[in-house]
Amino acid sequence: MQVLLTGATGFIGRAIAAALRRAGHTVHMGHSPNSPRQQHAGGVAMDFARDTDAATWLPHLQGIDAVVNAVGVLRNTAARPIDAVHHHTPVALFEACRQAGVRHVVQISALGVQTGSTRYARTKRAADEHLLGLAAATNDSTSPLRGVVLRPSVVFGHGGASATLFMRLARLPVLALPGPVLTARVQPVAVHDLADAVVALLGSHSQVRGVVPCVGPEALPMAALIANLRAQCGHPPAHALQLPTPLTRLSARLGDWVPVSPWCSETLTMLATDNVADPAPLQALLGYPATHYSQLVERAWAPSPTAAAPDALHPGAPS
Repeated sequence: MQVLLTGATGFIGRAIAAALRRAGHTVHMGHSPNSPRQQHAGGVAMDFARDTDAATWLPHLQGIDAVVNAVGVLRNTAARPIDAVHHHTPVALFEACRQAGVRHVVQISALGVQTGSTRYARTKRAADEHLLGLAAATNDSTSPLRGVVLRPSVVFGHGGASATLFMRLARLPVLALPGPVLTARVQPVAVHDLADAVVALLGSHSQVRGVVPCVGPEALPMAALIANLRAQCGHPPAHALQLPTPLTRLSARLGDWVPVSPWCSETLTMLATDNVADPAPLQALLGYPATHYSQLVERAWAPSPTAAAPDALHPGAPS
């Protein structure tokens, strides 16, 4: 297939691009015009902050068989307004896909957005629902738009900010975290498993529709995950301390004033919420069990030649 991949220079986008190429697809790399990684052959500059009109996307869709949207941000900034990046521009892209007759659209969303109240969750959910509505309305024998929304838990891999944060915490002999963050359960998924799921949706499982949760085989509290990562690195157990609630809230509010900081009130809300689901749908796509959390360091953390600096912390999808 000819595949347009938006967010191609991000942490998840790079993994998806590599997996698609291994499967024999031609990948058209869509990236931000301000991306420091524009040197990819065939790269196309696309401005998710401003391209909110379907007509803007139609020229990019000529000859395209499938579109994968892997764009995501955590913080709302002037350069990357979250309402445009997560909602208005993806909606325009999906509408253009319908008009251009693109058969397959895969949206990388995040687990928890279906019920989340944060701005991140609301904007992601709005785009998800629009794609699913389009797919339901055009699902006929002449020109079906097959829409799939992938909702991963914390995505783990080298270059991901969530994984980088957890690995840094795993090196500390004393760990101090907010109580809700220590006890909230997560079900991390290796980035290469998420990428392989996208490949399956464009190949052997192209008949799949709707929402697919993407999680590892087993859930555990976040404190236990960090402790397990520490053990995988050969370190002795650390001492875990609970930060007082007032200090936690204060630190998150201070983070709200620092646009480049991954720690903010929205991050606290998302990390303090269970992020778990049934692992069976992902296993069905892959044809084998996804990477267990006890193997993440060995199988997902080893740096690759294309590994780059971490992207913005993204509990769920682009992390």
